[in-house]
Amino acid sequence: MTDSTVPPRLTRLDFHGPLSDRRAARIVERLARTGPRTVLDIGCGWGELMLRLLAAVPEARGVGLDVKEEDLARGRANARQRGLAERVEFVAESAVGTARGRADVVLCLSASHALSEAEPPEHTAVALKELHALVNPGGRVLLAEGFWERPPTDEELGHMWPGASAAELHDLAGLTDLAVAAGFRTSWIETASPEEWEEFESGYQSDVEEWLAAHPGHPLAEETRARLDGHRSSWLRGYRGVMGIAYLTLVPMN
Repeated sequence: MTDSTVPPRLTRLDFHGPLSDRRAARIVERLARTGPRTVLDIGCGWGELMLRLLAAVPEARGVGLDVKEEDLARGRANARQRGLAERVEFVAESAVGTARGRADVVLCLSASHALSEAEPPEHTAVALKELHALVNPGGRVLLAEGFWERPPTDEELGHMWPGASAAELHDLAGLTDLAVAAGFRTSWIETASPEEWEEFESGYQSDVEEWLAAHPGHPLAEETRARLDGHRSSWLRGYRGVMGIAYLTLVPMN
C-alpha cells in the first residue's frame, strides 16, 4: 500500500481467519469432489475460499454476501485478476433472512452472526437452522465457528472482547451436537492449529505495526497504537490457547 496517510488493512492475510493454504487446499478438494454448480458465501469478506473453489470447479458459479464494501471490492478485484469475474457476484447486503439459497455449497466462515440477530450462544443454533435451509439436498455446508478449547478463567475473559462470557461459546462436542440437532451429519471435523492462529494473528497486525513504527508522529498514531496494543493483549492474555476455531463440513439429512 502506497498511501501513508492511513494505516493499511489486512493486506498480509489470504483468509480472514486462522486458515492455512494447506488446509484450505484440502477443504477445496473435498468440496470440489461433490461437483457443486452453485456456491453461496455468507459473510464472505473478500471470498478467498469461494474463489479457490470456483477455480477448482469451472462449472460452478458463486455469490458472496457481506456488508463491508471494502472487503467486497477486494474480492471483485481478485476475481478479475483470476479470470473468475463472470462466475461470481459480490453483493453488499445482509444475510439475515436471505433468499439467495439454495446452493450446492454454502460457506460460513466465522460469520454465523451474519445469519440472525440472536445473541450468543443462541446465534449458533439459529445459524445452523438457517444454513440447513440454504443448502441443497446432497450439498455441503462448511461452517467455521469458535469454541472453547478449555473453560476460560475469569482473568482470561477479562482480557477478551467487552462482555466476554464463558456461556457464549460451546466446546467442540457441544458445537457438533448442535449441528446434528439442526439436521446435519458431520462429514469432517477439524480445528485450527496453534501455527495457523499465530500466522493469522501476526498477519492481522503486522502491516499496521510496521506502518506505526514508520509514522510515530502521524495524527492517527495514538489511536492506532491503542487499538494494536489492545488487540495483542486480548490475544496473548485472553483467548490464545483457550478459544479454538472448528471447521465443520456438514451434510444435510434429507
